[in-house]
Amino acid sequence: MISLKRNGKGEIQLAKGVRVRQSSMYKPGQNSPFKISRSKFSDFIDCPRCFYLDRVKGLEQPSVPGWSLNVTVDELLKKEFDFYRDEQKPHPIFEKNNLNFLAFEHPDIDKWRDSRTGGISYEDENTNLIIQGGVDDVWLNVDTNQLVLADYKAQSSSKSLEKETYLSSPYHQSYKTQMEIYVHIFRNMGFDVSSNTYFVVCNAQKNFERFDSQMQFEVKLIDYEVDTSWVEEKIIQMKNQLDSEILPEANASCMNCAYLNAFNQIDQ
Repeated sequence: MISLKRNGKGEIQLAKGVRVRQSSMYKPGQNSPFKISRSKFSDFIDCPRCFYLDRVKGLEQPSVPGWSLNVTVDELLKKEFDFYRDEQKPHPIFEKNNLNFLAFEHPDIDKWRDSRTGGISYEDENTNLIIQGGVDDVWLNVDTNQLVLADYKAQSSSKSLEKETYLSSPYHQSYKTQMEIYVHIFRNMGFDVSSNTYFVVCNAQKNFERFDSQMQFEVKLIDYEVDTSWVEEKIIQMKNQLDSEILPEANASCMNCAYLNAFNQIDQ
């Protein structure tokens, strides 16, 4: 897909291929705190070279279209859970799954859910990196008084939603990584957070004869027990990579790196 550079009004702009905002670029050896979003953290895990070219060298990756239907599902779910949050009554899906949960009421809940205007974050004392992200929802386990993190997911599959197949899918491994980073952040913000997390999966049904201007979803909770033991060490590795003057090796499966290498060969 060809991606054209546009401004906020949708007008075509000159594409320079590099970012100009200096605050988004890391200077190897700097001592001041530097913000790393959850998505950039995941980029480092997937391909250290792409991460380094982005955060240190300022290479601007081509943009991709937004997932408007997924965003719409997220927004509607947030409104739905907020209704029960305001009432401090259990959402029907909690009762259906025999969970003594409530949507957690906190003055910063809207801030936590919007990574653009705040999100969740903490400064890692070992690296001076600020690890930041935005969580979809936070629930309260009334029995244990622990917080429970939840992530909304929208998809369309003809297969029935089953925990084992959903979590074992190679396309969903990033979901688990994402959740473990979020739990790590929340715990470092001083909250008592359960290792049991949940994906609220909304699966659009395809077995209808007509559209009739509506979509039907199967909504199911998929529970996932996180393991955050790897996160701190990976943050240290990421910091060491940022401070290095050496361009890291590419992930052999990284399509971005493969594209750049093929282009360079053709251009020569």
